[in-house]
Amino acid sequence: MLNLLRKDFIALKSSLWITILYLAVFSVAFIPKSELSFYFVGIYTAFASLSLGTMIDIKNHNHNFLVTLPISRKHIVQAKYISAIIYTLYGVLASYGIHWLIKLVIPHLNKPDYSVMDILVSVGMILVLISIYMPLFYTLSEKGAGIINIVFLIVLIVLAQPTTIFMNMMSEKGFISDQTLFLIPISILLLFVASYYLTIKLFTRKDF
Repeated sequence: MLNLLRKDFIALKSSLWITILYLAVFSVAFIPKSELSFYFVGIYTAFASLSLGTMIDIKNHNHNFLVTLPISRKHIVQAKYISAIIYTLYGVLASYGIHWLIKLVIPHLNKPDYSVMDILVSVGMILVLISIYMPLFYTLSEKGAGIINIVFLIVLIVLAQPTTIFMNMMSEKGFISDQTLFLIPISILLLFVASYYLTIKLFTRKDF
């Protein structure tokens, strides 16, 4: 398992500058203009990093090679999900750090103080995206990975404004009950776990 994770990050090491570029571009695009820039920068950076990692797999035909080794396909999928979680933490924490710095250096942008709840909301949103993306990636693989990434990028762009409206509604007092607030993270975790097992099932049946 550890070697599979090392493989992912060694492959990504040469493209590390691209993930930093993603962070810089999304920060410039969203921070001055959007009240929800904290969420957008973290989500877009995390998902773009995940897409980059999967495209490196496709380019290098990593899965075609890995399935010939004495490695369980379950472990291959586990490693990719763990990598996705690491990308998530990278995107969200990097966004938090940049917004904290912006608040100190450019106070006139009036960025709020972000809490642990803001971090958890960003993580939850990314986990939902991962839960949808991973089964599709392992099903279509080389034949459709590029299309999947383009479709998800378009969806993220299209949903930016509705997400802003929804987040503003959630911030209003009384819009969301304590019970709903409790059920949402549980639902996200269940979706993530279900996605993991579905991906294992799909990848196990896949012929190379």
